[in-house]
Amino acid sequence: MSKTAQSEGALETRGIEQVPDHERTARTRELFPTWVGANISVLLLTMGASLVVAYHLDIWQALVVAAVAPVVSYGLVGLIGIAGKRGGAPGMALSRAVFGQRGNLLPGSLIWVARWGWETINAVTGAYAVLTILDIVFGIHGNSVLDMVTLLAFVVATFAISGLGIGAVQKCNKYATYVFGVFSVLVLAYLAVHTDWSKVLDHGAGSTAAVITGIGMIAAGGVSWIPTAPDFTRYLPRTASSKAIVGTSVGGAGIVVLPMVLMGAVMAVSTPDLASATDPVSFLGEILPTWIAVPYLLIALIGMLLINSMSMYSAGFTAQTLGFKVPRHWAVSVNAVISLVFGGVLMLVATSFMGSFIAFLSLLAVAFSAWVGVFGADMLRRTEYDGAAMADTTRSSAYWYRGGFSPAAVASWAIGLVGGLLFTTSDWFTGPLAKNNVIGEYGLGWVATIVISGLLYLALPKPAVVRPARRDTESAEGSAEPGTTAVSSMAI
Repeated sequence: MSKTAQSEGALETRGIEQVPDHERTARTRELFPTWVGANISVLLLTMGASLVVAYHLDIWQALVVAAVAPVVSYGLVGLIGIAGKRGGAPGMALSRAVFGQRGNLLPGSLIWVARWGWETINAVTGAYAVLTILDIVFGIHGNSVLDMVTLLAFVVATFAISGLGIGAVQKCNKYATYVFGVFSVLVLAYLAVHTDWSKVLDHGAGSTAAVITGIGMIAAGGVSWIPTAPDFTRYLPRTASSKAIVGTSVGGAGIVVLPMVLMGAVMAVSTPDLASATDPVSFLGEILPTWIAVPYLLIALIGMLLINSMSMYSAGFTAQTLGFKVPRHWAVSVNAVISLVFGGVLMLVATSFMGSFIAFLSLLAVAFSAWVGVFGADMLRRTEYDGAAMADTTRSSAYWYRGGFSPAAVASWAIGLVGGLLFTTSDWFTGPLAKNNVIGEYGLGWVATIVISGLLYLALPKPAVVRPARRDTESAEGSAEPGTTAVSSMAI
């Protein structure tokens, strides 16, 4: 990270504006701990348990799911992250070049709202970890007041890290990577000694459809990070290796997802209630011995804190692209307040935490995937982004297009979103086309969303990018020569 822009742990003042080339001195290897930190979640254990209990997979099928899911989801994270090094700006700011200055408000608003739910789930899980540690170590039992106090403490800590900026986030992720390594060794050693392996290995196999559905379930969590990928690559130089961006993204996520999903699958053979626990954190604290439960809960707490910090960090940029005229760290506070309110409601009234979480994931993936399909397809034809045009939200912007909208992008996004929902099944919503076909039965609604929106965008005619100096002289149709922006090399 450039010391001219900020120092580690110092307040990052840069918002959605493009990072100058002379400040883009980050290295691709810094992405590895970033995506490690983004996946240190106790929920991966309970999702691994669900593979055995709900999907009826054996340990070998669970291994396939745990190995393939991060490759699929974080492969996409890495690919979209390439846009960050090309444009030097956050994902939702780069998105203005695709959807238009006004058109970008549509997917931006949906992604921002969807992130409220993601941050709420993480905040509640972190609060549960604090409550369980207080119970195990000090014998302090939770109540409604203590629940809200721990939730408030967790959200405040999240705001502090995310508000400081990318330097603080990356530094915390780096140290969390080391702590997670120690934790993994402890848990793996305990499981190796105390697990009835004959029972694990004799567990019957599930169907191929269940394996594919399981991959989609685990991958859905990674899909939520795709629009934010450029937020963490915008300080990379333009010459950074695209292969390294993808490789470190997949590697950082995979080194966490694989062992934690497998741990959950192994635990579920002897304790199947893990998959449906109302409070998965305290439940795990009960089935593990104290000497390993406490460090486990501490790493779970750290992981949730880092995940929420990264999410709120990116949410601050999204809020700015939606028109919040405040510094980035104050834009972050909006999401902090929202997650506090929604988290309080979830802790006080929810009856099935994991059921709500899995249902939310299926819909979250579709919400993000519509943007991913359009933006990813656009990357095939656009290699650079005009920083001045992204910052200019008036009619003079080269990314104003037609009335502030790119019809091709907005239409493709909307149709892809609706199409994906038609094939989606969850406890909260089931689309009319989710039955009696491979897409719906295999839980591939989010994949259908990416394919529909991406292919449609490639097929539709795109509006021309017009130089501001020429806008007054252009015809009403907005005709322009291919690649007319000052820095754009895309083919119109």
